[in-house]
Amino acid sequence: MSSTPISYSTRRAAEESDLQACFQVRKDVFVGEQNVPEELEYDACDATAVHVLAVAADGTALGTGRLLHGANAAGKTGGDPSIGSLGRLAVSREARGLGVGAALVRAIEDEARKLGLAAVDLHAQTHALGFYERLGYVAYGPEFPDAGMPHRAMRREIHPA
Repeated sequence: MSSTPISYSTRRAAEESDLQACFQVRKDVFVGEQNVPEELEYDACDATAVHVLAVAADGTALGTGRLLHGANAAGKTGGDPSIGSLGRLAVSREARGLGVGAALVRAIEDEARKLGLAAVDLHAQTHALGFYERLGYVAYGPEFPDAGMPHRAMRREIHPA
């Protein structure tokens, strides 16, 4: 990618090719760059999660994220069925700084609204707290380790559609 602004869009991953693109971005970022063990990166929740994908005009996958809801989110959100869990947010190295991460968060929030959820929780790596705070998320609870990295829980209230 060049330093000139690129055109991209976000969408719910619906086709198998979209899901494969989501998983490849996650593998590149989490497994490749951050050394998260591959067996921790992918889990049973992937089958029922809502996945979103950011793609460049030429079809290149730039980033992804997922939304857990219902029973799959309960363990991360304190059991409240009206709260979804945003996770696995990853932006490819060449697309960082272009607003892709923020666009993915907003796309996930839109999907949460469609499901009638009242809030979205996430577990942020501590170096990313400022990014999520700028998007309206508020940290709560103590710092905790996840995949060997320090995290904090965060939440943003949303208004259902």
